[in-house]
Amino acid sequence: MLKAFIFDMDGVIIDSEPLHFEVDLYTLNSIGIASSKEELEQYVGMTNPEMWRLIKKKHRLPQSIEELIQLQLTKKLAYLDESDIEPISGIRELIQELRDGNIPIGLASSSPRVFIEKVLSKFNILHEFACITSGEEVPKGKPAPDVYLETARAMNVEPEHCCVLEDAKHGVAAAKDAGMRCIGFVNPNSGNQDLSAADFIVSSIAEVKIREL
Repeated sequence: MLKAFIFDMDGVIIDSEPLHFEVDLYTLNSIGIASSKEELEQYVGMTNPEMWRLIKKKHRLPQSIEELIQLQLTKKLAYLDESDIEPISGIRELIQELRDGNIPIGLASSSPRVFIEKVLSKFNILHEFACITSGEEVPKGKPAPDVYLETARAMNVEPEHCCVLEDAKHGVAAAKDAGMRCIGFVNPNSGNQDLSAADFIVSSIAEVKIREL
């Protein structure tokens, strides 16, 4: 029985992966590292600290992880301020359907809380979420299940009664390891993501039918 619906954010509520790719490439280029969108696809769904830990190790960067994150995050927040971006098509309608069905809504994102709240406030939907958890606030980020388990705990709902909407391989793995049902959303802008472990796969948010869950 569905008792709570948990959204990922990047690539699900906001089509932000192109932004992330652009800013991450810019950040790397600014410190003299040439990379590509294809190389960065492997990090989709990870927290910033984990992504930069791996990149720092691979390229033997002298900068601290904190310095790299600050470079990246400052530019991303500025982009949001200047952008007229809207939620992914169908998200407002899905949130309305969940509200009408009295189904609590949570959010579990790998992004830092400041970015999460910036996005949700920009879209004027921050108030819709009963719980928001950043992957940076739990012991391990996706693909570990921690962020989803913490969201379910905060909402006082057992994991088996939660359904997750995800667009990334790491996120699907996290949701399934948490013991939740998972809908995989195929977002071409999120890169080549293997969503085969999801219970359902959709190519548009409009295909998500709450009554069927």
